[in-house]
Amino acid sequence: MLLKDKNAVIYGGGGAIGGAVARVFAREGARVFIAGRTQPKLDAVAHEVAATGGKIETAQVDALDQEAVEKHADAVAETAGGIDIALNAVSVMHDQGTTLADLSLAEFMRPVDGFLRTLFITSKAVARHMGGTRPGVILTLSEPGAKLAIGGILGHSVSAAGKEAFSRVLAAELAPDNIRVVCIRPHAIADAPAAGSYTKDLFRPSAAAAGLSVDDMLSGGLAQGTLLKRLPTLSETAETAAFLASDRAGAMTGTVANLSAGALVD
Repeated sequence: MLLKDKNAVIYGGGGAIGGAVARVFAREGARVFIAGRTQPKLDAVAHEVAATGGKIETAQVDALDQEAVEKHADAVAETAGGIDIALNAVSVMHDQGTTLADLSLAEFMRPVDGFLRTLFITSKAVARHMGGTRPGVILTLSEPGAKLAIGGILGHSVSAAGKEAFSRVLAAELAPDNIRVVCIRPHAIADAPAAGSYTKDLFRPSAAAAGLSVDDMLSGGLAQGTLLKRLPTLSETAETAAFLASDRAGAMTGTVANLSAGALVD
């Protein structure tokens, strides 16, 4: 069991990625604490994990509320004796497809402010309960937009690049405290829309403009643009997260795990 006796906090734990990671973390022996804004989604994940004998607890927390996040992290650390792993899988709806001439400042800033604000808040809250004699790991999520040069993704691209830069610099700051920081960069995840991901609504306008369904867009152009001619899955993302969070990946920090199926070649 990769994560036996580890305490893991997942923000956005009721979402498609957060839920998938929670299930794998619990299977690998972690005590999982999932936080999010929508209690029924958290309860659904918790029910699945508990049904397989996993240890999981839920909390309704807005990851953009610094005071609430810090209070929750403090409570988890007090209950569990510390925090070993944290993953931010919070989603922020944003625009994709609108170019500069028609893009408003508010729409440009929505993902930049939203994603980076929650990443700062959650990282700051958990870091003080990590490290020392027990190695700590902070996992973040970005997207291929961090490096792609295509039109219509200004806000998305800047926010993705910002998340990778944040992770890299945070790794340098926290390394002396025995805390690793690793960013995971999946492409659009093939089965995420069917699992309730916000990407179903995110991709719908672009798919409709091309006369396609979201599923057809994912399996067609996006998948064919990768080296493997397919997109990553929720299972692959979650399994990778479990490995990166484990002591087996103990030499990895300040880097990006590229799960883009070859959409990007680093």
